[in-house]
Amino acid sequence: MPRTAPETVAPERAVAPSAAPGRPGDRTLFLREFLRHPHRTASVVPSSTALAERMAVTIPERGEPVVVELGPGTGAFTGVIRERLAGRGRQLAVESNPDLAAHLARRFPDVEVIVGGAAHLAELLAPYGARPDSGPEEGERRGTGGVDVLISGLPWSAYTGPAGGALPRVMASVLAPDGSCTQFGYAWSRWTPPARHRLAGLRAAFGEVVVGRTVWRNLPPALVLHARRPTRAAGVQHSRFTPRAGATVRPR
Repeated sequence: MPRTAPETVAPERAVAPSAAPGRPGDRTLFLREFLRHPHRTASVVPSSTALAERMAVTIPERGEPVVVELGPGTGAFTGVIRERLAGRGRQLAVESNPDLAAHLARRFPDVEVIVGGAAHLAELLAPYGARPDSGPEEGERRGTGGVDVLISGLPWSAYTGPAGGALPRVMASVLAPDGSCTQFGYAWSRWTPPARHRLAGLRAAFGEVVVGRTVWRNLPPALVLHARRPTRAAGVQHSRFTPRAGATVRPR
């Protein structure tokens, strides 16, 4: 069955400039979505600013980088990413939860918010300029996509099952050859089978994976995985990103 075009959320109204990660409205929405979808949300509170800054450290200070965020939730990382870009490059966010995506689009009207799952990342980004040039190929290859920085707030459950097991390769496939990917996890779960499975998947898809120091100023304490040099991007080739897409679709 052919896949429908990704749904892009258009902001209905701007949110007051005083909005900041962890504000009361965000915490309430985050808790509500956790109770509704605990496996997808995975935490009862948004991530801290300290963790967000650690996640965004790989964004270049110069140039026009393309930054894609996976699982942005209420925007704990989104705001820090926007501050670091300071109007440069391009910022996209891929969120599978329509309610959170709509909230994000209202809060950050200048961010391109796409509703969809990370397992279909290549297809979701295709209308935005990362269009396939060829089909899947066997063997090892370097990432050839147009994304410079991939920042993932996805929970460990996103890496389970057949689709989840292929997720690191999908992420690597959309990156530029010198692109990077950051993924956070909770320190207490570092040695659990799901966390070790995720780390192994990243190491299979990237030439270098570095486990950062524990971010204690987060509830619960977290650590950041920095993946570079995409090497096993089993998937499609992508061209550089085209200018910002004009057409948008309002949330249902």
